[in-house]
Amino acid sequence: MTTQLLMEVRDLVKTFGDGETATKVLKGLNLRLDTGELTALLGPSGSGKSTLLTIIGTLMKPTSGSHTMLGVDLTKADDREVTDFRNRHIGFVFQFHHLLPDFTALENVIFPSAVRAGRETEAMRQRGRELLAEVGLENRIDFKSTALSGGQKQRVAVARALMNKPELVLADEPTGNLDRESATQVMELIGRINTEQQTSFLISTHDEKIAATCRRHVMVADGKVTG
Repeated sequence: MTTQLLMEVRDLVKTFGDGETATKVLKGLNLRLDTGELTALLGPSGSGKSTLLTIIGTLMKPTSGSHTMLGVDLTKADDREVTDFRNRHIGFVFQFHHLLPDFTALENVIFPSAVRAGRETEAMRQRGRELLAEVGLENRIDFKSTALSGGQKQRVAVARALMNKPELVLADEPTGNLDRESATQVMELIGRINTEQQTSFLISTHDEKIAATCRRHVMVADGKVTG
Protein backbone atom coordinates (compact mmCIF):
# COMPACT_ATOMS: atom_id res chain seq x y z
CA MET A 1 0.00 0.00 0.00
CA THR A 2 1.37 3.39 -0.96
CA THR A 3 1.66 6.00 1.77
CA GLN A 4 1.03 9.70 1.40
CA LEU A 5 2.88 12.26 3.48
CA LEU A 6 0.55 14.18 5.77
CA MET A 7 2.86 16.09 8.12
CA GLU A 8 6.58 16.48 8.65
CA VAL A 9 8.76 18.39 11.09
CA ARG A 10 12.49 18.63 10.43
CA ASP A 11 15.30 19.82 12.71
CA LEU A 12 12.71 21.15 15.14
CA VAL A 13 14.12 23.23 18.00
CA LYS A 14 12.10 24.87 20.76
CA THR A 15 13.79 26.97 23.42
CA PHE A 16 12.00 28.65 26.30
CA GLY A 17 13.57 31.69 27.96
CA ASP A 18 16.75 33.59 27.14
CA GLY A 19 20.34 33.66 28.22
CA GLU A 20 21.29 31.69 31.29
CA THR A 21 17.68 30.76 31.97
CA ALA A 22 17.10 29.34 28.47
CA THR A 23 15.78 25.78 28.36
CA LYS A 24 15.98 23.85 25.10
CA VAL A 25 13.08 21.38 25.10
CA LEU A 26 13.24 20.16 21.47
CA LYS A 27 16.71 19.58 20.09
CA GLY A 28 16.59 19.02 16.35
CA LEU A 29 13.61 16.66 16.33
CA ASN A 30 12.45 14.97 13.11
CA LEU A 31 9.10 13.26 12.57
CA ARG A 32 7.00 12.25 9.58
CA LEU A 33 3.34 11.21 9.69
CA ASP A 34 1.54 9.64 6.76
CA THR A 35 -2.17 9.77 6.00
CA GLY A 36 -4.20 7.21 7.94
CA GLU A 37 -1.65 6.51 10.66
CA LEU A 38 -2.60 5.63 14.24
CA THR A 39 0.52 6.57 16.19
CA ALA A 40 1.39 6.52 19.88
CA LEU A 41 3.79 9.21 21.08
CA LEU A 42 5.79 7.82 23.98
CA GLY A 43 8.47 9.07 26.34
CA PRO A 44 9.10 10.14 29.93
CA SER A 45 7.69 13.31 31.44
CA GLY A 46 9.77 16.29 30.33
CA SER A 47 10.91 14.61 27.12
CA GLY A 48 9.16 17.19 24.91
CA LYS A 49 6.02 15.30 23.88
CA SER A 50 3.54 18.01 24.85
CA THR A 51 5.68 20.73 23.29
CA LEU A 52 5.85 18.70 20.09
CA LEU A 53 2.08 18.22 20.01
CA THR A 54 1.54 21.93 20.61
CA ILE A 55 3.80 22.83 17.69
CA ILE A 56 2.28 20.23 15.36
CA GLY A 57 -1.13 21.62 16.33
CA THR A 58 0.08 25.11 15.29
CA LEU A 59 -0.66 26.49 18.76
CA MET A 60 3.00 27.46 19.15
CA LYS A 61 5.82 28.14 16.70
CA PRO A 62 9.21 26.44 16.97
CA THR A 63 12.36 28.42 17.63
CA SER A 64 13.81 26.94 14.43
CA GLY A 65 13.21 24.10 12.02
CA SER A 66 10.41 23.42 9.56
CA HIS A 67 6.83 22.24 9.99
CA THR A 68 4.87 21.31 6.88
CA MET A 69 1.43 19.71 6.58
CA LEU A 70 -0.52 18.95 3.43
CA GLY A 71 2.26 20.70 1.52
CA VAL A 72 1.92 23.97 3.46
CA ASP A 73 4.99 25.38 5.24
CA LEU A 74 3.34 26.44 8.49
CA THR A 75 6.48 28.03 9.91
CA LYS A 76 6.26 30.66 7.15
CA ALA A 77 2.51 31.28 7.33
CA ASP A 78 1.12 34.33 9.14
CA ASP A 79 -1.17 34.05 12.17
CA ARG A 80 -4.41 34.31 10.20
CA GLU A 81 -3.32 31.64 7.73
CA VAL A 82 -2.23 29.34 10.57
CA THR A 83 -5.52 29.78 12.43
CA ASP A 84 -7.54 29.03 9.30
CA PHE A 85 -5.39 25.98 8.55
CA ARG A 86 -5.77 24.65 12.09
CA ASN A 87 -9.56 25.06 12.03
CA ARG A 88 -9.81 23.20 8.74
CA HIS A 89 -7.32 20.39 9.13
CA ILE A 90 -6.47 19.65 12.79
CA GLY A 91 -8.59 18.37 15.67
CA PHE A 92 -7.70 18.13 19.36
CA VAL A 93 -8.57 15.78 22.21
CA PHE A 94 -7.08 16.57 25.62
CA GLN A 95 -6.79 14.71 28.93
CA PHE A 96 -9.36 17.11 30.33
CA HIS A 97 -12.27 17.19 27.92
CA HIS A 98 -12.75 21.01 28.20
CA LEU A 99 -16.48 20.80 27.46
CA LEU A 100 -18.55 23.90 28.11
CA PRO A 101 -20.66 23.03 31.18
CA ASP A 102 -23.77 25.00 30.24
CA PHE A 103 -23.84 23.54 26.72
CA THR A 104 -25.49 20.31 25.63
CA ALA A 105 -23.48 17.51 24.04
CA LEU A 106 -24.64 18.68 20.60
CA GLU A 107 -23.78 22.33 21.29
CA ASN A 108 -20.30 21.33 22.44
CA VAL A 109 -19.69 19.28 19.30
CA ILE A 110 -20.75 21.99 16.85
CA PHE A 111 -19.04 24.82 18.76
CA PRO A 112 -15.84 24.88 16.60
CA SER A 113 -17.83 25.21 13.39
CA ALA A 114 -20.26 27.74 14.85
CA VAL A 115 -17.41 29.95 16.03
CA ARG A 116 -15.72 29.76 12.65
CA ALA A 117 -18.92 30.63 10.78
CA GLY A 118 -20.22 33.12 13.32
CA ARG A 119 -23.49 31.23 13.72
CA GLU A 120 -25.07 27.79 13.98
CA THR A 121 -26.67 26.20 10.93
CA GLU A 122 -28.93 23.20 10.46
CA ALA A 123 -26.14 21.51 8.48
CA MET A 124 -23.86 21.85 11.53
CA ARG A 125 -26.52 20.47 13.84
CA GLN A 126 -27.12 17.55 11.49
CA ARG A 127 -23.41 16.70 11.34
CA GLY A 128 -23.18 17.05 15.13
CA ARG A 129 -26.07 14.62 15.59
CA GLU A 130 -24.44 12.17 13.19
CA LEU A 131 -21.12 12.36 15.03
CA LEU A 132 -22.76 11.83 18.42
CA ALA A 133 -24.58 8.80 17.02
CA GLU A 134 -21.26 7.55 15.65
CA VAL A 135 -19.67 7.73 19.11
CA GLY A 136 -22.66 5.98 20.70
CA LEU A 137 -24.31 9.01 22.30
CA GLU A 138 -27.40 9.45 20.17
CA ASN A 139 -29.50 9.24 23.37
CA ARG A 140 -27.43 11.97 25.09
CA ILE A 141 -27.56 14.66 22.40
CA ASP A 142 -29.56 17.14 24.48
CA PHE A 143 -27.92 16.34 27.83
CA LYS A 144 -25.85 19.10 29.43
CA SER A 145 -22.21 18.05 29.66
CA THR A 146 -22.47 18.11 33.47
CA ALA A 147 -24.95 15.22 33.22
CA LEU A 148 -22.51 12.96 31.35
CA SER A 149 -20.06 10.43 32.75
CA GLY A 150 -16.31 10.88 32.27
CA GLY A 151 -16.20 8.40 29.41
CA GLN A 152 -19.21 10.02 27.73
CA LYS A 153 -17.62 13.46 28.03
CA GLN A 154 -14.46 12.23 26.35
CA ARG A 155 -16.49 10.67 23.53
CA VAL A 156 -18.16 14.07 23.05
CA ALA A 157 -14.65 15.55 22.90
CA VAL A 158 -13.70 13.06 20.17
CA ALA A 159 -16.84 13.97 18.21
CA ARG A 160 -16.00 17.68 18.60
CA ALA A 161 -12.47 17.05 17.30
CA LEU A 162 -13.97 15.47 14.17
CA MET A 163 -16.54 18.21 13.53
CA ASN A 164 -14.57 20.00 10.82
CA LYS A 165 -13.42 16.73 9.18
CA PRO A 166 -9.72 17.15 10.06
CA GLU A 167 -7.03 15.05 8.44
CA LEU A 168 -5.13 14.89 11.75
CA VAL A 169 -6.32 14.58 15.35
CA LEU A 170 -3.83 15.24 18.15
CA ALA A 171 -4.63 13.61 21.48
CA ASP A 172 -2.69 14.42 24.66
CA GLU A 173 -3.29 11.71 27.29
CA PRO A 174 -6.92 11.34 26.11
CA THR A 175 -7.64 8.49 28.53
CA GLY A 176 -5.62 9.81 31.47
CA ASN A 177 -8.69 10.63 33.59
CA LEU A 178 -10.77 7.59 32.63
CA ASP A 179 -11.29 4.20 34.23
CA ARG A 180 -10.03 1.21 32.28
CA GLU A 181 -13.40 0.34 30.70
CA SER A 182 -14.03 3.91 29.53
CA ALA A 183 -10.44 4.21 28.27
CA THR A 184 -10.85 1.03 26.25
CA GLN A 185 -14.12 2.31 24.75
CA VAL A 186 -12.53 5.63 23.74
CA MET A 187 -9.56 3.88 22.10
CA GLU A 188 -11.85 1.44 20.28
CA LEU A 189 -13.76 4.46 18.97
CA ILE A 190 -10.54 6.15 17.84
CA GLY A 191 -9.37 2.94 16.16
CA ARG A 192 -12.65 2.57 14.29
CA ILE A 193 -12.64 6.17 13.07
CA ASN A 194 -9.02 5.79 11.98
CA THR A 195 -9.82 2.65 9.99
CA GLU A 196 -13.11 3.75 8.47
CA GLN A 197 -12.33 7.40 7.72
CA GLN A 198 -8.52 7.28 7.40
CA THR A 199 -8.26 10.11 9.92
CA SER A 200 -4.73 10.20 11.30
CA PHE A 201 -4.24 10.21 15.08
CA LEU A 202 -1.12 11.11 17.05
CA ILE A 203 -1.71 10.09 20.67
CA SER A 204 0.58 11.02 23.55
CA THR A 205 0.26 8.48 26.36
CA HIS A 206 2.08 6.89 29.27
CA ASP A 207 -0.33 3.94 29.27
CA GLU A 208 1.22 0.82 27.72
CA LYS A 209 -2.20 -0.75 27.11
CA ILE A 210 -3.34 2.33 25.22
CA ALA A 211 -0.10 2.43 23.23
CA ALA A 212 -0.55 -1.24 22.32
CA THR A 213 -3.75 -0.36 20.42
CA CYS A 214 -1.74 1.92 18.08
CA ARG A 215 -0.04 0.52 14.99
CA ARG A 216 3.05 2.74 15.24
CA HIS A 217 5.07 3.88 18.24
CA VAL A 218 7.26 7.00 18.28
CA MET A 219 9.61 7.38 21.23
CA VAL A 220 10.76 10.85 22.32
CA ALA A 221 13.62 11.33 24.76
CA ASP A 222 15.64 14.41 25.60
CA GLY A 223 13.97 16.47 22.89
CA LYS A 224 14.53 14.07 19.99
CA VAL A 225 12.80 11.11 18.38
CA THR A 226 14.81 8.07 19.45
CA GLY A 227 12.72 5.25 18.02
